[in-house]
Amino acid sequence: MHTDHTGLVAALDIGGTKIAGALVDGEGRLLVRAQRPTPAREGAATVMAAVAEVLDELARSATWSRVRAVGIGSAGPVDASRGTVSPVNVPGWRAFPLVDEVRERAGGLLPVTLVGDGVAMTAAEHWQGAARGHANALCMVVSTGVGGGLVLDGRLHPGPTGNAGHIGHISVDLDGDICPCGARGCVERIASGPNIARRALDSGWRPGPGGDRSAAAVAAAARAGDAVARASFARAAQALAAGIAATATLVEIEVAVIGGGVAGAGDVLFAPLRERLRDYATLSFASGVEVLPARLGSDAGLVGAAAAAAQELELWAVPAGR
Repeated sequence: MHTDHTGLVAALDIGGTKIAGALVDGEGRLLVRAQRPTPAREGAATVMAAVAEVLDELARSATWSRVRAVGIGSAGPVDASRGTVSPVNVPGWRAFPLVDEVRERAGGLLPVTLVGDGVAMTAAEHWQGAARGHANALCMVVSTGVGGGLVLDGRLHPGPTGNAGHIGHISVDLDGDICPCGARGCVERIASGPNIARRALDSGWRPGPGGDRSAAAVAAAARAGDAVARASFARAAQALAAGIAATATLVEIEVAVIGGGVAGAGDVLFAPLRERLRDYATLSFASGVEVLPARLGSDAGLVGAAAAAAQELELWAVPAGR
């Protein structure tokens, strides 16, 4: 497909809580939006019906005629080579043929690109966010789970199935707890929000009068000087630092960008993370990795799904890294 600066991408961001959609232009602007709650506990057809409602709402826009492709960022696992998704938090979808379903719903003629939600966030941050201008980057979502994606040589690198860079399932504690994925000591098992909160509670931290047991409440306690809360975030930071250092050693990234709800803890997370990274990224070609907070927030999934589709189809002149 030839570069088309006036073309739009219909982007979908599919998660366990919401299904968001937007028409995105070549500057990363969301011109039209639509959203539905994810009926995550319902059957496959009901979940797809919610996706169809989002697409139908976008298609009613006067600008739909400018749409040249559809980009999908989905909770995973995804398999872009087969066009299927099996989101852990949407049990009705197992090897669900999402690409075929979306293509048919969008009229049958538009190309459809599928990537995991961590890869979509990476595409967004490289195009419009904190990784812009960097040729080699790891971008991460640290939230209920831990996901990620890679930019290598200035281009998004989703891998054959759309999951490359999934740092959450690198083992950093070889004899650690068993992760739901089946491995031991995964970054996600240590650094995700629920595991930060679990570890703090197990170590004696107690929530305040409101009873909030979330990682955000642990972060607030850490900022107030609670030693147990701080220790739980320090352990999460150590796991993230080890995973980032391993990635830097393998593929020589320049920057690691961290977003998601846990990143909202700010220096409670970033200060020990940067300190511990020096313990693990010791080789000369890995030691210069910069750690930055993500910039795009909740729109990253939509912007990134559009960017992934645009790169694959060479629709827009998406800037490469330096």
